[in-house]
Amino acid sequence: MNNLYKSILLSICVPLFADATDCIAQVSFGNPSKFNDGWRFELAEPGNTDLPETPDSTWRSVTLPHDWSIEGIASPDLASGTGYLPGGIGYYRRHFNYDKEASKRRKKYIYFEGVYNRSEVYLNGHLLGTRPNGYASFMYDLTPYLEDGENEITVKVDHSRYADSRYYTGSGIYRDVWMIDAPASHISQWGVGFETVDVKNGKADVKVNVAVDNPVKGMKVRTILTDAEGKVVATATKNMPASSTGAEETVTLRMSIPSAKLWDIDNPYLYTLRTELIDKEKAIDSSNTQVGIRTLAFTPDKGFFLNGRNRKVKGVCIHHDAGMLGAAVPEEVWERRLANLKGLGVNALRMSHNPQAPVIYDIADRLGLLIMDEASDEWEFPKRKWVKGWNKGKPSFDGSYDFFEEWIDRDVADMVRRDRNHPSVFLWSIGNEVDYPNDPYSHPILDGDNSAISQPMYGGYNPDAPDAMRIGEIAKRLSKVVKGIDTSRPTTGALAGVVMSNQTAYPEAVDVVGYNYTEDRYDTDHATYPDRVIYGSENRSDYDAWKAVRDKDFIFGQFIWTGIDYLGESGEWPSRGLYTGLLDFTGTPKPRGMFRASLWSDKPM
Repeated sequence: MNNLYKSILLSICVPLFADATDCIAQVSFGNPSKFNDGWRFELAEPGNTDLPETPDSTWRSVTLPHDWSIEGIASPDLASGTGYLPGGIGYYRRHFNYDKEASKRRKKYIYFEGVYNRSEVYLNGHLLGTRPNGYASFMYDLTPYLEDGENEITVKVDHSRYADSRYYTGSGIYRDVWMIDAPASHISQWGVGFETVDVKNGKADVKVNVAVDNPVKGMKVRTILTDAEGKVVATATKNMPASSTGAEETVTLRMSIPSAKLWDIDNPYLYTLRTELIDKEKAIDSSNTQVGIRTLAFTPDKGFFLNGRNRKVKGVCIHHDAGMLGAAVPEEVWERRLANLKGLGVNALRMSHNPQAPVIYDIADRLGLLIMDEASDEWEFPKRKWVKGWNKGKPSFDGSYDFFEEWIDRDVADMVRRDRNHPSVFLWSIGNEVDYPNDPYSHPILDGDNSAISQPMYGGYNPDAPDAMRIGEIAKRLSKVVKGIDTSRPTTGALAGVVMSNQTAYPEAVDVVGYNYTEDRYDTDHATYPDRVIYGSENRSDYDAWKAVRDKDFIFGQFIWTGIDYLGESGEWPSRGLYTGLLDFTGTPKPRGMFRASLWSDKPM
């Protein structure tokens, strides 16, 4: 090995500045350091919801991630969908020092993995931006408003519409926050995209798309792929076009790996991809990304193939809370939960129903669990949210619909860009149960033979309700957003009202079609739509639902509701959640989990 490669390997996990805490950075550029300590928090009094100008000396000290809802007092007067826990409006503030002279020609960013929800971020009184989606990860450039000496970041979190989901969301900055130091020209946020092109006779061809902010003349991009033992197995270098406007430019590099080791459920082999931005033969920016080489294929008659091997997906749906921990869940908790699910024979997770914490994807990559990544539970109109008891009483209609039109394209695109390098991700879901009959869309088919519709219909066709034909148009739009970034994985959607959706363009707008609780439609729709790839996107945990997968070659798998007990969707008080999980709130297998192991695990039990 020559000296250049030796220096590359040494630099892969050597932080470039003292505060760096993680050498594989999700944002894919600069020098990241966790920014979780030293925050103060204040929960606003009712009626006092303006950005507070008063000093924060009386505010409570907190360490992020932080979920204030789980600290609240449960009450039967609150919504069952939230686990009878409150929301509100909260403020977070952090003071930090900045040396302007030492940071010349450098940029500073702040990156939030998730803030629930409707956040506003201020630096020294300047509004940096807003992000209403509580599950989206986002970043702001601090540089224009930084002052020499002390600076102040304030985050307003508005979860006053607390019953805005059918399940527990939590409130606050409930995921990690990062500060990123970077040169003026640097790799873009989520600017590295790794993709397996082909695997044949043991050799793998891969491509890496690299986007760079503000590249200047003479810059190059270099990629180095190392195996699990630290050996360099492939490299590539390409000239970077200069940007005349300071905008983003993208290049594609290709590499071949002889004797490639594939990422698989049984052997989740990971490589490390190092990406460097080179100026005057010096790496001025870099990132390290764990990647896997694997192939995916889906057919309407034989289902799913991973690395050319036919597989049944034995999946579970999971929510993002952990019982008494709320939405701020430590990595160790997820590690135990996912390992226990894997021990039961589970080989896939469905992110219900939004992008989840980045650490979950990292763990799935390591353990060998497939992931169905999902964008949202609601589109342009609100769904019913049960306030007191489940499926009883008068529903609420708060939700995320009010920012759908402005934000959904970006939310979907950001999900794909953020998570595309995880070999565990094998499906992009653009939505869950947006076609629930009469909740909100309706269609004349609902006045016909609806015996195959297993979900509540809230009556027959309602001509005053939103037209179900709009579902197909939105599905086409969102699928196009996904395909504009990643064509290596199929798009999908979890259909609740398959009978109604079959009258629309929705099933044809996605590559594979998920059926929620409609196993009795499998044979009929396979015969009627022979080119459709079908699977169970949400299913009961009974034996018959599994037999419908096991005994039909054309059904490639199922996702059981649920993998783990979760808060929200509660029944009558004092219920706090839904208890259909294979694991309980502590992550311990339940009897139904052991029953599932008897069906799914390859090991005697």
